[in-house]
Amino acid sequence: MANNNIGPNRLVVGAHYGLRDWLAQRVTAVVMALYTVILLVTFLTGSNFSYEGWAGLFTHQWFKIATFVAFMALFYHAWIGVRDIWMDYVKPAALRLVLQVATILWLIGCAGWAAQILWRV
Repeated sequence: MANNNIGPNRLVVGAHYGLRDWLAQRVTAVVMALYTVILLVTFLTGSNFSYEGWAGLFTHQWFKIATFVAFMALFYHAWIGVRDIWMDYVKPAALRLVLQVATILWLIGCAGWAAQILWRV
């Protein structure tokens, strides 16, 4: 009996998250696009283009949450893209792991900073 790697009984190796990440990239892009539309509509229909006007916009809890969701989508979108760059172009596993951990820590720090800024207003 020959052991070939063709057909449904083949040995599949690898990360197995191509479709999930492709879909996540599209979903996060749609979330960011919707937030951009909300921001544009709010900006174009507004009349107070001063600091007070923008600060007043962020006094609404729904706008803070929408902004935070858009930031989380941005950070996850960035994580998938940067992780793929590290996986494709950095061959030493130890260096790739260090870069991935540094990227995760940076993105978590950015998320914390975004939350702090949003709920300080």
